[in-house]
Amino acid sequence: MTLYTTMDSPLGELLLVGERSRTARGGTALASLSVPGQKGGVTVRDGWTVDAEAFAEVTGQLRAYFAGTRTRFDLTCVPSGSAFQRQVWAAIETVPYGTTTTYGRIAGRIGAPRTAVRSVGAAIAANPLLIVRPCHRVIGANGTLTGYAGGLQRKQRLLLHEGTTQAAA
Repeated sequence: MTLYTTMDSPLGELLLVGERSRTARGGTALASLSVPGQKGGVTVRDGWTVDAEAFAEVTGQLRAYFAGTRTRFDLTCVPSGSAFQRQVWAAIETVPYGTTTTYGRIAGRIGAPRTAVRSVGAAIAANPLLIVRPCHRVIGANGTLTGYAGGLQRKQRLLLHEGTTQAAA
């Protein structure tokens, strides 16, 4: 059964989608976190069940993140994506709070050639877990903000929230 709820945030309303899980803290594994107007974002579908209480652990961690008291998430997520996407997403999850990296460095971390930057970018764009899986920390090789499914203004707000300068570490 697919569950969902929304929560207010400094980025606007967040749509949280998940599934019941016996092993997840709070009993719900997170499948998607979307923002309004997100490129490729999820929208509520018929048959989904609204259940704010099921997402108490997720919303609590997100609130702590936005309050500045949490720098990483400890959530169970629903497995998704291709093998390549999962490699890229795992590499993104290692980028520390308050730092940035580049698409080329992510390619290097997964053993892909630097020429795979476009493929890495496409995998990052397909990330269903904005904020939780910190794709906002990946920037262009020249230090500029590039591509973010939630919009570049939100990417910039997240980086500023984390105290990040835009130069890649």
